[in-house]
Amino acid sequence: MNYKEAGVDVKKGELFIDKIKPFIKETYNSNVVAGVGGFAALYDQGDHYLVTGTDGVGTKIKLAIELKNHKTIGEDLVAMCVNDILCTGATPLFFLDYLATSSLKIEEHKDVVYGIAQGCLKSQIALIGGETAEMPGMYTADDYDLAGFVVGQVAKKDYIKGDQVKAGMKIYALNSSGFHSNGYSLLRKLLEGESLELKKECLTPTRIYTHEVKKITQEFAIKGMAHITGGGLTNIQRIQPKLGYKITCLPELPNTMEKLITKAQMSKKDLFTTFNMGIGFVFICNPIEKKKLHTFDLLEIGEVTQEFSGVECLGTRL
Repeated sequence: MNYKEAGVDVKKGELFIDKIKPFIKETYNSNVVAGVGGFAALYDQGDHYLVTGTDGVGTKIKLAIELKNHKTIGEDLVAMCVNDILCTGATPLFFLDYLATSSLKIEEHKDVVYGIAQGCLKSQIALIGGETAEMPGMYTADDYDLAGFVVGQVAKKDYIKGDQVKAGMKIYALNSSGFHSNGYSLLRKLLEGESLELKKECLTPTRIYTHEVKKITQEFAIKGMAHITGGGLTNIQRIQPKLGYKITCLPELPNTMEKLITKAQMSKKDLFTTFNMGIGFVFICNPIEKKKLHTFDLLEIGEVTQEFSGVECLGTRL
């Protein structure tokens, strides 16, 4: 089974974005530096940019509802938003959330917001507002949905655009904590009939990379970064689409990921474009001394090339 067979058509999503871009761009003014399509939107504020992002956690919420554990799904929400804007070199500042449900369940939804607050603490940002909407008839009795919105800033001199990435540079990665918050429409089908323990492991929250990104960008001249989110390893080409990214090494997968990926019996291309394959965040720069990689928990996974455009992983073109 692949992601499309599970009900998610990534190509249709890309087509939708292409369809809406023209009238979205009609709203732009001269301060808009980057809008729809990148990891984050940038808005000129003189000597710095405001950097914004929005996201949700998809059907991982359904797993939280099934397991009656709502304390970490909010952390996923913060991570999905914050990790995106980190790709620009930005420092996240504050966060807002939106929770929609058919009927407010005080204890359950309190736990959801608790998780959001924990994610904000880990990201060193303020949870300064939000909206809770009760919409009877819109959701079934136990269902709810989440959306998050983050704002950060980056000095113009520190903005990492990706335009300085060149062939010959190395690709380095930080491990993911698991599946993060992508691929769950498929994963939930794969989890049918599996143990409660395995399901609990799939609820592990998305890793937040704020501290790691800050340390690594201070130590090395990073030229491009990517959050490995929806679309899997193809996110790397968002750094600079005209170049090629040849991945020759992947981290050892946690047992949970290994078991479910094996069960899926997907093609390599489908695997690499659906799941993060143990990689949560990617950096591109000139070669780093081997002894320093361990200090920063970095794994060298490949190299930038001019031989093709896009991503190739273990010999499979994505």
